[in-house]
Amino acid sequence: MVLMGELGSYKGIVQSNIVMLHLQPVSALIVNYNAGPLLTQCTHTALEQAQEVIVVDNASTDSSVEKLTDCFSKEERLNLIATGKNSGFAAGCNIGLNASTQPYILFLNPDCVLSTGALQRMAQVMESDPHIGMVGGYLVNPDGSEQGGGRRAIPTPWRAFVRAFGLYRLAKYWPQVFFDFHLDKQPLPQVPIEVEAISGALMLVRREAINDVGAWDENYFLHCEDLDWCMRFKQKNWKIVFVPDAPVTHFQGTCSRSRPFFVAWHKHKGMLRFYRKFFRHQYPGALMGLVALGVWLRFGVTVIFYTVRNGYKMLKLRHE
Repeated sequence: MVLMGELGSYKGIVQSNIVMLHLQPVSALIVNYNAGPLLTQCTHTALEQAQEVIVVDNASTDSSVEKLTDCFSKEERLNLIATGKNSGFAAGCNIGLNASTQPYILFLNPDCVLSTGALQRMAQVMESDPHIGMVGGYLVNPDGSEQGGGRRAIPTPWRAFVRAFGLYRLAKYWPQVFFDFHLDKQPLPQVPIEVEAISGALMLVRREAINDVGAWDENYFLHCEDLDWCMRFKQKNWKIVFVPDAPVTHFQGTCSRSRPFFVAWHKHKGMLRFYRKFFRHQYPGALMGLVALGVWLRFGVTVIFYTVRNGYKMLKLRHE
């Protein structure tokens, strides 16, 4: 695997090192927004394993696209689509989906790096059962630890309430009542298991299932659109499976680090849309009100945190 610090020498060898053997019948779809040199690294690992790679660029302002085209100018299996504007992650996914040709589509964040054989393993699990509509791999941090979100339960309003107020600590006494939707806190399974949701950062999806469920909901700009899709897959009785032996390194936050307030706003706005769309008729209005209050309180705390952190950084720079 080529590390980020090696990208200077990476350019000259990247095309010649792509092995054409054992390519999976997969269209790897990468929605990019200012991912920097990681976009090239992500694309390289996808080209090594997928039959087709589509990069949808949402009007990036950095040099990520220039570096990509410089490295892969002669790669016929790479399709670069420039949207000209940033309409959000879900909209970018749908643009790439419409351009894809393979029976399986891998939605892959540009700050993810596929390990050798990861896509093959995910495709193998997908093909083992025609009722599987979605497969997720083992998302890990750069230090090798498991990343939250790769396997999870749906954060229903009650589960969100339990999590927000720390009641998940009572799960050891009443696990069915105070269930924590963060499954990465549980032991890693030894075999693929069915879960309620996986992360949109790494999502292999069956085209037949997409035709049945429908495309991404573009009313989400950023965050929670993956939970929305998982909910709709489950409603249509498609299985969602987590594969523990398909590791993928995720340099989380690469694309959002430069605009923390913008990302926080859309994340919390997406949370409210998700809860209202799926749960407003299933839960008492009082609980839904508490959840909405919790979401906006969380947003307020996030804004305060980023403001204090940025202020500290500016003061520190002035005194250096």
